[in-house]
Amino acid sequence: SFTMNMYLFVYDLTQFCGHSWIFTNMIIRFMTFGKDSLADTFHSIGLVMRLCQLLSVLEILHILIGIDKSCLLPRFLQITERIIVLFVVINSQEEVQGKYVVCVLFFLWNLLDVVRYTYNMLARLGIYYLPLTWLNFSLCIPLYPLSVLAKGFAICVSLPYFESFGTYSIKLPFPFTFSIYFPYVLKMYLLVLFAGMCFIIRNLFSERTAHLGTGNIKKKRS
Repeated sequence: SFTMNMYLFVYDLTQFCGHSWIFTNMIIRFMTFGKDSLADTFHSIGLVMRLCQLLSVLEILHILIGIDKSCLLPRFLQITERIIVLFVVINSQEEVQGKYVVCVLFFLWNLLDVVRYTYNMLARLGIYYLPLTWLNFSLCIPLYPLSVLAKGFAICVSLPYFESFGTYSIKLPFPFTFSIYFPYVLKMYLLVLFAGMCFIIRNLFSERTAHLGTGNIKKKRS
């Protein structure tokens, strides 16, 4: 319906503004302060980044109620990956927030999202530019694996701090003999992360073929 379409347009516009602000802020800070800007990237843009990622959870709801026709599982995996790495790994360990990998990760995320939400906004209006369509469905194929590598590296960097501080590790008192050592949970999640990457990359190639096939290109041109 028109109302739902406008709602999705406003949602995409909001996300576009948020991610554009983050992306522009990162570039300006780097051009002004150089490498010194990388260490405090999280403190400068972390709040807006967290708000944008929390807002992205709505995309799962959009698919579940049927107003977005995207595939649920790939989108769910991509969103949960970011939520876990951002809120559980980076946000909980102040020592990790100053690492360069956080800046790299934010750069990759926002580059992908600026393109994606620009494409989505125009698509809601029935506007399709072939270069933007190509960029949207092609850029994610090399950049998504790079972002997964950055997520994995961020998790590896955080492990010593989780081991030292015992963050999220739980040891139940007597008579229970059960405990959760969180660094082990993160190591197991690394396997899930890279297994999910293979599934998502295959889905990205399928989406690219579906949207950039010869028939679809001719249809959009006409």
